[in-house]
Order: sequence, then structure tokens, then C-alpha cells
Amino acid sequence: MDLEFLLFVAIGFAAQLVDGALGMAFGIIASSSLIATGAPPAIASAAVHAAEIVTTGISGASHVWNRNVDRKLFLTLVLSGAAGGVLGAFVLTGLPEEIIKPIVTLYLAVMAGLIFARLRGRARAAWRPPTPAIGAGGGFLDAVGGGGWGPLVVSTLVATGDNPRRSVGSVNLAEFFIAIIVSVTFLSQLDLARYGKLVIGLMIGGALAAPLAGYLLRIMRMRAALMLIGVVVAVLTVFNVIRLFI
Repeated sequence: MDLEFLLFVAIGFAAQLVDGALGMAFGIIASSSLIATGAPPAIASAAVHAAEIVTTGISGASHVWNRNVDRKLFLTLVLSGAAGGVLGAFVLTGLPEEIIKPIVTLYLAVMAGLIFARLRGRARAAWRPPTPAIGAGGGFLDAVGGGGWGPLVVSTLVATGDNPRRSVGSVNLAEFFIAIIVSVTFLSQLDLARYGKLVIGLMIGGALAAPLAGYLLRIMRMRAALMLIGVVVAVLTVFNVIRLFI
């Protein structure tokens, strides 16, 4: 079997395993890894969102089954997140790659900082932004950076007092619909036919990992999961910074 295809499957598997256990980081890990292998930022983001249609569909169905979804929160996040995601997709595909790469790398570095701040208990907001603003911001950054919906939206909701179970469940289900909308937008702007192997690899890897994520969450300490994500994203960010100057 093609080793490159197996690499994409492995990236999808690892990203979904972490994402399912924590409610975030599929996009960050997958897009960082793809950019590190040489994929253009727009293609990396588009491929990640296409794969998320499968992975978030499985995850969202599980949350609905376990009654982890707040209907009002879910609807607000879907509508505002979709608007922000479409705008972000158009912004990403309309800018030259030389401009996007530094922006994406900086964004990933900020996400790593956010994760470590949560790990140290410092990500506590005294003021709660309106929920539509949280959703729109998460959708925009998710499309531009290829990841960020979970870290931004889940962390903000939980840090400002929302029930973690309802927040994670609602955000995961909303992400399924946002992934569809953003993917359609990318398809109207990009030719993904040449990157079918990349998308399918991420889908297969993510689908294989999705059923295992619940068990991983049950046996893993949350602090250990946060530390793992922070280290992985930080290392990949440094690698991407090095690539900018090579």
C-alpha cells in the first residue's frame, strides 16, 4: 500500500483519537501535520474539513445518543459558526500562500499557548462574549487555520461557566454541520480532485479512531491529555516556523 496514503491515515487516526477524548484538536493536529508534509494551507484546511464530515458525524451522533446536547446552544453555534466559517474559507482561498503560511503558523502558536494556559488554570474569562460571537469567531478561525473550533468555542464556554458535558456535546454536533458548509465553500473555490488520497486517508484514520475516543477519555486524566496536545501543537508550530525560513 502507498506509504504516503498510510501517513494520511495515521494523521487522521491520531488527530481524531485526541479530538474525541478532549473535544478539540482534530483540525489543529491534522492541519499542522499536513502543512509540515508540504500541503498548501488552503488544501490542508479543505481536506481537514472534508474529513471532519465523517469524524464529527460519528462523534455528534454519539453525543445525541447520550443526551449531551443543549438544543438552543447547538442552534446558535451552528448558525453563527457557519457564517464565520464561510467567510474564513473565502479569505483563505483568496490570499497568496506566502501570506497565509505565517498567519496559520502564528494562529497555531496561539492555540498552543491557549492549551497551556488552560493546563495551568489561567484561562478564566471574567467577561462572557455573546454566544453568536463565540461561534462566528470559532468558525472563522477554524476555516482560516484548518482547526480551532473546539479550542476556541469549548474553552470559552467552559471557562465562563457553562456545563462541560453540554458544551462539548453541543460544540461537537455543531461542528458536523459547519464542516459540511465550509467544505462546500472550499469545493467551490479549489480543485480537490488532485488531493483525493489525502482526504480519504484522513477520513479512514479518523473513522477508525472515533469509536476508541470514548474509552481513551475514560482512562486518561484530563491534565495528561492537555499536556499531550500542548506539546504536539507546540512542536509542530516550531517545525512550521523553521519551514518558513528554509
